[in-house]
Amino acid sequence: MKRSRPVRALLAGMATAAVSAGLVVLGGGAAQASAADPAPMPAHVAAPYFEAWTGESPASLAAQSGNRYLTMAFLQTASPGSCTAYWNGNTTQPVSKSVFGSDIATIQKRGGNVIPSFGGYSADTTGTELADSCTSVDSIASVYESLVTTYGVTRIDLDIEADSINNTAGIDRRNKAVAQVERWARHTGRSVQFSYTLPSFATGLAPSGVALLQNAVSNGARVDVVNIMTFDYWDGATHDMAADTKTAAAGLHDQLAALYPSKRSARLWGMIGVTEMPGIDDYGPEETFTTADAVTVENWAVSKGINTLSFWALERDNGGCPGTAGAGSCSGVPQSAWYFSHAFEPFTSGSRTKADSIPALASPSSTSAERAARGEHM
Repeated sequence: MKRSRPVRALLAGMATAAVSAGLVVLGGGAAQASAADPAPMPAHVAAPYFEAWTGESPASLAAQSGNRYLTMAFLQTASPGSCTAYWNGNTTQPVSKSVFGSDIATIQKRGGNVIPSFGGYSADTTGTELADSCTSVDSIASVYESLVTTYGVTRIDLDIEADSINNTAGIDRRNKAVAQVERWARHTGRSVQFSYTLPSFATGLAPSGVALLQNAVSNGARVDVVNIMTFDYWDGATHDMAADTKTAAAGLHDQLAALYPSKRSARLWGMIGVTEMPGIDDYGPEETFTTADAVTVENWAVSKGINTLSFWALERDNGGCPGTAGAGSCSGVPQSAWYFSHAFEPFTSGSRTKADSIPALASPSSTSAERAARGEHM
């Protein structure tokens, strides 16, 4: 996903017996979190991305827009080779209660939460995505754990695209760290989920995305949500963005069915997320997500029971620049302020199931061609 001229921009661990049986067990285990601990994410949640580098208050924009949940982008290292993550890669913005802590606490007091997101296009193309930069699995896991203990968050998002989605060493380290954090969460009685945000065709994931998930299962890392970016297809075609969201998610559902063959269809839909880019995306008018598309997608998301509905980004949810493609602070289409937030807001509902089993990996589908050269994403 994007930043600035918007550059675009699966939790408790497993028991040994579960690993040997090829099962990954959902978070919570025998350990129970205390009543004071943050609640798990809802079974169905709307959580638009917040651009953490703008200097604006996430709590203030969440209140103005009516959002209870936000995905905050992005965390990355300041330079390749580092194992320290900062907001926006800025060394003055460490993972600390003094940085966004008050905002996050305010959002939590209102009954919501934030989802810190690692990566994004900028980090994924500069070697500063945490698992690309850091070669220590323990250190990567420690950073993830610090988000949980510092801010009281219950989900972490991993936005992997561009160079990072083909970095097999980084993918393996990242998934090993996810599995390690899941074991830590179980042992400490915490609820922690992981989502992967990945680029998509209008027909589902490219083989690189399927391979990333295959590696997660091989490493015993449970992925709670696979969140596909249903925009910036860069294929030269004019898209019906709502229709293509449906076909992309249906393709992902079938790919997940191949990865997790014993999971029922409803459970597969329940681990799918979609992220839209309201208005005119980076590609141009051929990829325009309209206000009518937002209503169509929210109704479809409810009918399918997907997990997450998001968009890039909250700061764009206004009609201040009609006709402008890929703007960072407006959608490029005529709209009322916070229209897309209000359209997606009713989607948040349900409580998180505490136990689920994911079977051993089956051979993934490899029928999709790799994505052609793309422009800037999230």
